[in-house]
Amino acid sequence: MPQDNQLCALLAEKRTADGVAFQLRKGPMGVLDMPGFANTLVAVHIGAAAKLKCRRDGRQYSGTAVHGDIDIIPAHTPSRWEMQDQNDAALLVSLPQKLLRMVAEQSGTDTERIEIRNRFQIRDAELEALCWAARREMELRYPSGCLYLEGLALAVTSRLVARHSSVAELAGARSERLNGGLRGYRLKRVLAFIEEQLAEDLSLGKIAAVAGVSPSHLKTLFRKAIGTPVHQYVIERRVERGKTLLMQDRLTITEIALAAGFAHQSHMARHMRRVLGATPRAIKRLLAESSTPG
Repeated sequence: MPQDNQLCALLAEKRTADGVAFQLRKGPMGVLDMPGFANTLVAVHIGAAAKLKCRRDGRQYSGTAVHGDIDIIPAHTPSRWEMQDQNDAALLVSLPQKLLRMVAEQSGTDTERIEIRNRFQIRDAELEALCWAARREMELRYPSGCLYLEGLALAVTSRLVARHSSVAELAGARSERLNGGLRGYRLKRVLAFIEEQLAEDLSLGKIAAVAGVSPSHLKTLFRKAIGTPVHQYVIERRVERGKTLLMQDRLTITEIALAAGFAHQSHMARHMRRVLGATPRAIKRLLAESSTPG
């Protein structure tokens, strides 16, 4: 989540021609009172589970943010954040009101009546996928060019109008339905368990026990909630954990593979090539180059 600018590390930032800003940020423990910004903000939590409290628009959230949890903060909405550990990391997308009105108008909506809804720690598989695509572009220094990122910005805006606004409610398409039968606290508990146990021997039975359902039922519920099969989600999270650890020079690639939950170095390399399109050594080199100023 957003943090004190004096303490928060801005890892990457990019702005599109439409005025959409993408930021990768990491912050420490602390409290921040944020003013209401002119733009609508979308914040997607990255990585390890984070303990936090947030108050805005007369509502309060207290709990754990897990990888992929999304906050949507409407324009001109002040908020107060309290991060209770060192795991604050997020992709922040700032959307100008002019772009939101343009998208709403193109969908045939009365732009004077549209209102983006205040969302705390929701799941939206489509919105999450768009944000992860933007994150990859930023980390790899925009290999697909400006037009690709601008397209992602427009798609994120369209998703907000279609699923997280007064337009969605009038159409009877409330976003809470996206999670099917696995939602709220139970979904968070499952995702937090996966995050905490990535380096261990995770099984479908263990995850199902945390969810309180049978393994076969978990397969159906998890796919409805997240948009991918549970085994694929675990592999993707392990790949992401491995990618993060590749930035640490003190660890060998074999040590990274084991810490991320892979059986061995070749096991990690195979899945990284499939998910990210590159070997661990190539990814390590790309990440090092992207973190170098200039």
